Amino acid sequence: MTAALRRVEPNVVKVALGERAYDIVIGRGLLADLGERIKALRPGARAAIVTDETVGKIHLGAAETALKSSGFDSARIVVPAGENSKSYGTFEKICEAIIAGRLERNDLVVALGGGMIGDLAGFAASCVRRGLDFVQVPTTLLAQVDSSVGGKTGINSRQGKNLIGAFHQPVLVIADTALLDTLPKREFRAGYAEVAKYGLLGDPSFFAWLEKNWQDVFAGGPAREHAIAVCCRGKADIVARDERETGERALLNLGHTFGHALEAGCGFSGRLLHGEAVALGIVLAFEFSARRGLIAVSEAGRATAHLAAVSLPTQLKNVPGGVPGADALMDLIAQDKKVKRGSLTFILVRGIGQAFIENKVDAAEVRTFLTEKLASA
Repeated sequence: MTAALRRVEPNVVKVALGERAYDIVIGRGLLADLGERIKALRPGARAAIVTDETVGKIHLGAAETALKSSGFDSARIVVPAGENSKSYGTFEKICEAIIAGRLERNDLVVALGGGMIGDLAGFAASCVRRGLDFVQVPTTLLAQVDSSVGGKTGINSRQGKNLIGAFHQPVLVIADTALLDTLPKREFRAGYAEVAKYGLLGDPSFFAWLEKNWQDVFAGGPAREHAIAVCCRGKADIVARDERETGERALLNLGHTFGHALEAGCGFSGRLLHGEAVALGIVLAFEFSARRGLIAVSEAGRATAHLAAVSLPTQLKNVPGGVPGADALMDLIAQDKKVKRGSLTFILVRGIGQAFIENKVDAAEVRTFLTEKLASA
């Protein structure tokens, strides 16, 4: 049951992108203020709320009430829950519904849901009438700390995750931490993989704080809001310097090259959630770095131990039904968005909080590593 809301001043993180700058507003009970915050940005606009069936049953009514109380007309677009909705067919449905709702170029789309909804709704907003504004209202931990920020939108291809999409920044992100109270434990835990990622890639003091305080993050309250704010601030700073991932923004993909391959290999199914795949990918990235002599085995073990402490999967044998073989995984890795002229790029580490971009990684070396990991699973 959702805990009683505490009305306190929200934490605001700014994404500094010049004329396209926007705020990430973090705090409890913010969904009720959705209409007023949009009104301050786009007075007189109409809105289409895109959500999924699961989130819609819990939060759609409150979002509609918040908009209506501030004088906004809104249309609802509800799609099936799950990663399989990040498809051509669902994308078409959303675009056609926005057009049928007669939204104009000065209107906006509200993405109410987790990362799947944010990616889908944002991509549709980037395309309909050659671009509508959109607002992110992330309802999962993973979306609040990562996918709702930075403007990456898109859908999956049969050949890999997020291979079709566009950069399209939101005009506002509302991270209502009270919405996380309704998350299943597995979903929250999966989102925590992205929280840990921020410490592991560039903030060793934050990772040390997480090692001591992760239980408070799971319990909610000030520790949870602090962790979300730290992650959003870290991502906002990187996005402001490298919006379209031509350089350091790739660091945010720590664990994702291995993770996306594992996720696709499991058919984007409930067998392996995105955050669980990222956790496995982080472990593999640290172990691959240790194999190359870049990091002490004990430091790689420290990262693994923390993820295991929160009950995230850390071994390939943890995946129900198993994972594809090394050749199949390598085929999927070859479709990774960071591949350049056929050369593999990985985010590796020289220590906790010391991630770096390694270009031209030998595919044979990766295949041998994966073959050994699968043999020991």
